[in-house]
Amino acid sequence: MKLKTNIEIESIFEKIYSLFPDTKTELNHETPFQLLIAVMLSAQTTDKQVNIATKWLFEIVKIPEDLIKLNLEQIQNHIKSLNYFKTKAKSIYNSAWILISEFDWIIPSDLENIQKLPWVWIKTAKVVLGVLYDAPYIWVDTHIHRVCNRIWICSTKAPEETDKFLENNISIDLKKKIHHSLVLFGRYNCIARNPKCINCQINQKCNFYNSI
Repeated sequence: MKLKTNIEIESIFEKIYSLFPDTKTELNHETPFQLLIAVMLSAQTTDKQVNIATKWLFEIVKIPEDLIKLNLEQIQNHIKSLNYFKTKAKSIYNSAWILISEFDWIIPSDLENIQKLPWVWIKTAKVVLGVLYDAPYIWVDTHIHRVCNRIWICSTKAPEETDKFLENNISIDLKKKIHHSLVLFGRYNCIARNPKCINCQINQKCNFYNSI
């Protein structure tokens, strides 16, 4: 089977976007700093687990200054249900200090500077910049990687390869709005096991569906 053309990709993505329009993130937050923390904590952890862990933490932490008033043990106690909680606690604590001392409390709006924060890699950076600054980035996680390969938008072995493909093959406008819609489509429709193909609104364009 042939891969989809760029025109076909845009049409499919627009349809997926229509299913989950204007979605930003399922991570609960009220302030930019809370968003940064939540995304950092979401590594190797579900959004649902992060929201449970941050419910009480975010009652007292709104800005970087709030976090540095706590010690590491206190932070760890709030997030101890998450994977790598000790490392994550140290990372968000150090990030708060860096934001205060080097960036005047403001989360950097570019990929280079935001990745100076501990535990902020390219994927985390793209999510934060996309939500806070409407930056044209797609963070390709396992959900987006699975969806794109099932539909035959691309044929890649790793999320990083899918990321590069999408970076080079879809428009800036689509990049700005499609990320979270793709995530939710993969999370609730095109799930890893027993995907909901029969009722899927793009199944006629999906190579996976047409092959089963």
